[in-house]
Amino acid sequence: MPRPIEALIHTEALAHNLRRARQAAPQSRVWAVVKADAYGHGIERAYAGLSGADGFALLDLDEAQRVRTLGWRGPILLLEGCFEPRDLELCSRLDLWHTVHHEAQIDMLAAHKTNAPHRVFLKMNSGMNRLGFRPSAYRGAWQRLSGLTQVDEITLMTHFADADGPGGVAAQMAAFEAATRELPGERSLSNSAATLRFAGGQGEGALVAADWVRPGIMVYGSAPDYPAHDAAGWVLQPAMTLRAKLIALQSLQPGDRVGYSGAFTAEAPMRIGVVACGYADGYPRVAPTGTPVLVNGVRTRTVGRVSMDMITVDLTPVPEATLGAEVTLWGRGPNGSLLGIDEVARSAGTVGYELMCALARRVPVSVV
Repeated sequence: MPRPIEALIHTEALAHNLRRARQAAPQSRVWAVVKADAYGHGIERAYAGLSGADGFALLDLDEAQRVRTLGWRGPILLLEGCFEPRDLELCSRLDLWHTVHHEAQIDMLAAHKTNAPHRVFLKMNSGMNRLGFRPSAYRGAWQRLSGLTQVDEITLMTHFADADGPGGVAAQMAAFEAATRELPGERSLSNSAATLRFAGGQGEGALVAADWVRPGIMVYGSAPDYPAHDAAGWVLQPAMTLRAKLIALQSLQPGDRVGYSGAFTAEAPMRIGVVACGYADGYPRVAPTGTPVLVNGVRTRTVGRVSMDMITVDLTPVPEATLGAEVTLWGRGPNGSLLGIDEVARSAGTVGYELMCALARRVPVSVV
């Protein structure tokens, strides 16, 4: 039989979370962000749940081709734009919209020969200091683009650096509004955190929501501002479950040590279970003793170090657990139980994004 580990992708959860984005920004159109192979969920597996979006936003031309192959005829946006001139040919062929965030991309467009002008998203560096034109250079970039016959509509765009934290979006909104005042074109500003925290209602909320919102992590059921809010607090549903089974049991006496370097020592008699999951499956190697896990839907903890193919868990809260018992590493467990991926990630000193994207290719995946 196959090794007893699998990931489940919950299509209805993806659709539900997309609806939550619409509820949070009811006047906006919604990009479903599917970069990094739909945050590790797989574009082909996630597509049915996300096909209610107004467009798909991603990074790679290969990913764009895959979305078109699935039958999508609506907008597709390249979030980092084109990397070399020949990319523009594929943008024309696949009818892709693309981001412009530095002068070289404008130069490529100016030299590009095309019969159909391109829809571009002009990105401002309003404080993130990754991609984009600084506010002082933004209007000049817009003027260059607007003078090209190769360019059709120009959407104005920025990305918030601290929408999930105490800094919020006010300072970046002010910079963006000042630099784009009286410039025509649609706007796209909000990521998941800004969509959930600031985009609702009228007034400032409507400005933050703008014409397009770009929900990413929330679509996959993770809270962008965890631990201030968990996924349930935002009424989000986990779109990925990683589950395995117990493949061995051990009874420990006080002083017995577990795993490499004996990182855990039993202080009293106890039973532990060995789970068919390790860091080669995408479970974080740095997860310490105490990382939450469900056994038969009952909450317990890991003990000792994570190995390549196995982890060990404390069975004290689950005395009836036997070989083959179901272990939920994150996501949906039996009997309606849930273990949020954000909680597991926080214990390991990382974020839910990384765990989703790190799911190993050797793990079988099913769409539910």
